[in-house]
Amino acid sequence: MVLIKTVITAFVPALVNSGFPTDRFVYEGFLPHKKGRQTRMKQWAENDQTIVFYESPHKILKTLKQLSEFCSAHRKVSVSREITKKFEETVTGTFSHVINHFTAHSPKGEFVVVLEGIALQVERRDMLCFNPLFTVWD
Repeated sequence: MVLIKTVITAFVPALVNSGFPTDRFVYEGFLPHKKGRQTRMKQWAENDQTIVFYESPHKILKTLKQLSEFCSAHRKVSVSREITKKFEETVTGTFSHVINHFTAHSPKGEFVVVLEGIALQVERRDMLCFNPLFTVWD
């Protein structure tokens, strides 16, 4: 007889809560502490898949600021904390929006970061650029 117990992983609810595509995503675990950290972020900045990773509360702001240096200002990120717990919270928006939120509200708890794939970000930008409602006529 095999007994299977349900194990809750925080990244799955965080991925769903983000609203980003779930058909193709990459789960990265934790970022390297030093060696390879910036290289990984540069790779993520060019990735068309949704990226999911964990971060600690004392590093979340630094990580978001570093990642924002490699990504477009319009790229969205979703940060969830304390998934399945009393103080569960998800903040989704541009890097500046999310950074401002966690600067104003002290980061506490376990964090899951979900980075929008570059393809979705480009598609949304193109929709804004070519939307007839936003066309400026000479």
